[in-house]
Amino acid sequence: MAVSLPSLVTRLRAGRVRILWLVLGALLLVSALPIGLYHRQVLELSQEKLVDTERVQQTELARSLAQEVQFFESNLTQQLISQRQILALTGLIDNVEDPAAEPKVTRLLENFVDSNRNTFIYLTAVGRSGKGTSASQGNFRAEQDPFVAKALQRAFVSCVQSVKFRSDPLALAPDNRPAFVIAVPLKDSNDNFTGMLAAVVSLDTILRRLQDASVRGRSVFIVDHYGHIVAHPLTKTFVPGEDLSEKSHLVAQIKALPKELRNTETMRFSEKEKNHSVEMVGTYSTFPEVNWAVIAQRSVNDARSDAGVTELNRQALAFVSIVVLLAVLFGYFFAVGISEPIRGLAASTRAISRGEFHQRTPVRGAAEISELAENFNLMASDIEEYIERLKEAAEENRELFIGSIRMLAAAIDEKDPYTRGHSGRVAKYSSLIAQELKLSPEDLDKVRISALLHDVGKIGVDDRVLKKPGSLTPEEFDIMKTHTTKGANIMRPVSQLKDMLPGIELHHEHMDGRGYPYGLSGPQIPLMARIIAIADTLDAMTTNRPYQSAMDLDYALGRIKALAGSKFDQAIVNALESAVKCGKIRLSAVEVHV
Repeated sequence: MAVSLPSLVTRLRAGRVRILWLVLGALLLVSALPIGLYHRQVLELSQEKLVDTERVQQTELARSLAQEVQFFESNLTQQLISQRQILALTGLIDNVEDPAAEPKVTRLLENFVDSNRNTFIYLTAVGRSGKGTSASQGNFRAEQDPFVAKALQRAFVSCVQSVKFRSDPLALAPDNRPAFVIAVPLKDSNDNFTGMLAAVVSLDTILRRLQDASVRGRSVFIVDHYGHIVAHPLTKTFVPGEDLSEKSHLVAQIKALPKELRNTETMRFSEKEKNHSVEMVGTYSTFPEVNWAVIAQRSVNDARSDAGVTELNRQALAFVSIVVLLAVLFGYFFAVGISEPIRGLAASTRAISRGEFHQRTPVRGAAEISELAENFNLMASDIEEYIERLKEAAEENRELFIGSIRMLAAAIDEKDPYTRGHSGRVAKYSSLIAQELKLSPEDLDKVRISALLHDVGKIGVDDRVLKKPGSLTPEEFDIMKTHTTKGANIMRPVSQLKDMLPGIELHHEHMDGRGYPYGLSGPQIPLMARIIAIADTLDAMTTNRPYQSAMDLDYALGRIKALAGSKFDQAIVNALESAVKCGKIRLSAVEVHV
């Protein structure tokens, strides 16, 4: 039988665990647990060795990349200076914005960009007034990118002051390519400022190098000393120029360092990731010549999940799985012989708790379990016999109870020769109406008993009033009306009749509130009382009384329908009409005994 994990946990907490699970658990503990503990210890040692290896690899990688990036930036500057020397040798450096010189300058710039397509995206030479010519790859236009245009403006200001310029990291649209602007001043033979040679440099080469180094969960990227991203392998998530000092522990460390300090450091730290803390191992290496730093970091879990450890885990898991499988197979067949008879006993117990007292459990298994099954079957037989006797006694008590009520109702009716059989007929009509209303069997029983006793209060009414052949005076009618409350008071001490009291006490209440004894109206009148009210009226109309002759059933039904809504409940009147039309209520076939 399959057992869900939550169900198993609940049983464990309650101390109710199957013998099968206990046996299997014991075998697993003595077989797989020692192996698992030993494997865990070896694995932890291996994982720590892997973390140490990761620290060494990160240190070497960060230093190596720092040197590469430093060389890359230095080479860019040298190339730009070489291009400036070409402008000087061709005599174009003095006035690059001269319209006559512009075609030659443009050709030189285009040749330079074409020969350095992997690095230089855009190259411009401008004169003293900031005007000049340019060359670019594809459709790139510096003036269309506000960040590049602003960086070129700052570059011009720096060059006017004879200072070499390198911008903050830039993100080029549309795919956030990392780049930056470098510029050198142009000067004539007398060292006078004549303009600026500036370039937009792509970091795609460095980006590919970072992507190659970012493997197996390791992330390698470059930031400047202000904490801004220079280049990151995930360009869609980490945009060049974005401030990481608030998000990265290593970047915050770099930002706090002196800018002229060359340093390489490896550390372990924690970072927040999706609302939980992740332990990391990371290294940074700064190179103050550019004011940048290379960062390499990896989660400790990824560092520990090396291929060697994975293979060790796989082998250990295979070995433990075989041991566990053998333990489970052996334990299962061993435990089934014990647990199966007990499960049969438990199933029989549950069946008896549901009232299936004929259920018996098979006698098999070990001697103690077989003896337990035999005793259980004997106990079940005794219980079944005892329950049958209880059912018989309960049925006899019920018949006695209903018989007593019938005799009491008959005794009440006998006080007045004109009402003989009245209570039985009212009970019959009430039951048929309740059936039309789809009441439950329990509610039907309550309506029937309440209807039988609805006039029990007439015991307390003076015979001179009760048996008066003519119309009652107002004073006599007031005395007659007390039979409802008297009946309820007579029956109230009987706890078994408490649910029947509303029908006894309130069957003369009217829907419009003009009834008695309390003048209730509408929903205030219980359904039981509303049913008995119509049944009582129907019998009164269709039997001979001192003050009237018996009416025809259809005529009486018409009179009752005319009073629907004022005296009677419309829904119950409809139920009465349905019972009459389908032939359930026929005056000639009404049975008095119900």
